[in-house]
Amino acid sequence: LNCRTWGLQSSLAGAQGLENHLSYVCRPEKVIVGDGACGKTCLLLAFSKDQFPENYVPTVFENYVADIEVDGKQVELALWDTASQEDYDRLTPLSYPDTDVILMCFSIDCPDSLENLRGKWTPEVKHFCPKVPIIVVGNKKDLRHNEATKLELAKMKQESVKTEEGKELACRIGAFGYTECSAKTKEGVRDVFEMATRAAFPHSVKKCCLLILMYDY
Repeated sequence: LNCRTWGLQSSLAGAQGLENHLSYVCRPEKVIVGDGACGKTCLLLAFSKDQFPENYVPTVFENYVADIEVDGKQVELALWDTASQEDYDRLTPLSYPDTDVILMCFSIDCPDSLENLRGKWTPEVKHFCPKVPIIVVGNKKDLRHNEATKLELAKMKQESVKTEEGKELACRIGAFGYTECSAKTKEGVRDVFEMATRAAFPHSVKKCCLLILMYDY
């Protein structure tokens, strides 16, 4: 693995505090993509701060640092959360190069978000990162059997995404793996980042810093 000094362009000045805290970033880098409101920000907060914000509104360049132990090794995660289509478009050229893991998220209570992984996000990821391992993540697992959710989806003649459907998509696009989680109940949250770390280090997990960029718009 190659280590490099972390120095992104001046447009990322909002991350200055995190840059001062971390003197290096050792690949892999993780990029998390998916539709807005599919649970990416809540997933990040549940993992890094053990919080579930009922009315959280993501802000541009909000930074978090969290540690995780995988296979007996400590790994430091540098977590980024960005917002809005404008910022996403501006940051895409900076975030995709040298990426080692892609987390493609959808919401289990929103079949359209799964369809967008297939029709929108997969082509983009394959274009920018054709050889990078992908993990498909089903967020909001707790809503799969929620009665209110079932009623709302029934009005649109839809159903919550089944586990088999998520696995089928992961298999179809050649993903490294598929996993589900709930930021609200914390079920499966740690599993997401453990799987991502193992995908980044296919042979052995080494102590380093991981840079995770999250997009929500």
